[in-house]
Amino acid sequence: MNITRENTDELNAVVTVDIAKEDYNEKVQTVLQDYRKSANIPGFRKGHVPMGLVQKQYGKAILADEVNKLLQSSLQNYLTEEKLEVLGNPLPKNQDDLNWDEDNFKFEFELGLSPKFELDLNPKKEITAYKIVADDKMLDNQVKTIQKQYGKIKSQDEIVEGVEVTGSFVNEDAEVDKHSTVEVNKFADAPKKAFIGKKEGDTVTVNTKGLFAEDADFFTHLGLKKEEAEEKNAEVTFKIEEINLREPAELSQELFDKLYGEDAVKSVDELKAKIKEEAEAQFEQQSDQQLLNDVTETLIEETTFDLPSEFLTRWIQNSGDEELTEKQAKAEYERSEKGLRYQLIEGKIIADNEMQITFEEIKAYAKEMIKAQMAQYGQADPEEKQLDDIAARILSNQDEVKRLSEQLMNKKLLDFFKEKVKTKTKEVSFDDFVKEAYK
Repeated sequence: MNITRENTDELNAVVTVDIAKEDYNEKVQTVLQDYRKSANIPGFRKGHVPMGLVQKQYGKAILADEVNKLLQSSLQNYLTEEKLEVLGNPLPKNQDDLNWDEDNFKFEFELGLSPKFELDLNPKKEITAYKIVADDKMLDNQVKTIQKQYGKIKSQDEIVEGVEVTGSFVNEDAEVDKHSTVEVNKFADAPKKAFIGKKEGDTVTVNTKGLFAEDADFFTHLGLKKEEAEEKNAEVTFKIEEINLREPAELSQELFDKLYGEDAVKSVDELKAKIKEEAEAQFEQQSDQQLLNDVTETLIEETTFDLPSEFLTRWIQNSGDEELTEKQAKAEYERSEKGLRYQLIEGKIIADNEMQITFEEIKAYAKEMIKAQMAQYGQADPEEKQLDDIAARILSNQDEVKRLSEQLMNKKLLDFFKEKVKTKTKEVSFDDFVKEAYK
């Protein structure tokens, strides 16, 4: 067997595999002998069918199968030995003139080669590393929320400012049927006026468009995104089932103990400090994810290299369960190009900086996650054997191993970017972070 490669340019190559009779004949004859032993052909005893008849009936099919197996394994070994970084899979060139009656065969495959490029970790566009703080407004609102959550509920005769109303938003044609408890002050001004003064058993009709003051409430209480509610602009009825007023709980030691345990918090200031600590720990995860996203986007924008786009389009066209049209394949390539570029950038970072993940690292990472989850349920100091047993069950699932590996690699990449990529730190409130990050 002889395998040769000709690079047509820096991103494309053709590999030629020449297979001679001596490469496959012994294996083909072995398979034919096995067929002869088990063949059940009328007129002949099992195991006594003439080899010529077996050859005539099964010879070409066996030959094609064995040559194909040899071809695939040899090609894969060649790519590995030559350390060729290819994109997609080798595409066989047209073999319509292949003659299985001959002894020797020639096969050609097109390759898409991974581009060579350099990375600059000092981007032209400065990247912002957000430090999200829990400001006084957020802390005050959270304290009020806690007071409501632990407060007393009193039934009311009619709807006034500040009450909660329970019922269902319904419009069959618009496919809206959502049971909800809504604080009246969450409605926009016009629909709120429609509710004020109503009593249990009354029905209020309002439009989905402009129903709530905050975008998130559309999904919470209608089951629709704001855009869907605006587009439908449907009239929904709301039959009032209950009207309640929540009297806020007193900010007392009894409440503090319910929240954090006996004497862990002894004043409103200490309560706010605790809320701030917890909120900013959660915010750190969001700011880290945003930094990872922003660095990723910047590297994609500023790292320029060509791809074997024509090859990849043909590969996409022919690699699925159903062959795509050229137009469909081109559209799919355009959708996936950005992701492919980052895969190559990420792969280079991982390879250049030897960011390999060992099974022991995955196991340790899994145990830390288990400990954090157990702490949420009051098990602050689990035994090591218990952690090992739970981790072993998790890591016996290959999908879980893959998921944890990806999370751990993202953590390594984030730590790498924090150390190597120049950023500017910006302190913002959570509301300002949302406005800037998702503008």
